[in-house]
Amino acid sequence: MKDLRELFLDELADIYDAELRLTKALPKMIKAATHEGLKEAFQNHFEETARQVERLESVFEAFGEPVKAKKCEAMLGLIREADEISSEHKNEPAIDAALISAAQKVEHYEIASYGCLREWAEQLEKDEAAEILQEILDEESAADQKLTELARTGCNEAARNGSSHEDINEENELERAGVRRTQ
Repeated sequence: MKDLRELFLDELADIYDAELRLTKALPKMIKAATHEGLKEAFQNHFEETARQVERLESVFEAFGEPVKAKKCEAMLGLIREADEISSEHKNEPAIDAALISAAQKVEHYEIASYGCLREWAEQLEKDEAAEILQEILDEESAADQKLTELARTGCNEAARNGSSHEDINEENELERAGVRRTQ
């Protein structure tokens, strides 16, 4: 039977693999996105994910263990779903809303994983590892919030109306200026 340390290391190897896979998937999501703010958010998260991979390597070191990856079936499924969403909604007004949905599923998986790992690191009295994992958890939560903000400030509306983001932005600017459009 595995003890908490073995469980921790097993799950650490799983999330390490997940992050490595995400560094390969995010460039495709950047390319598929049409909203500039979403492209920028994906690009920023891509760079952040690369740094997270390096920090996960330091967590292995804090435990005196070699870095290893364990095939993350959950991330494989989430990435496969994101690929399907991208191809099903390519060149459609709903593409960005669909990509946000796929990305938030990834974020929520990561948030759950990092929350458990951080707690276990604390239980195992590995304070340095717990701090690193909390930093990553905070970054994942911030990325999730950014995606929610993008959905609320244009991507969902564009999908609902079948409009481009440029049309939505123009309408919002006219509305703020007090100009009403006639049909």
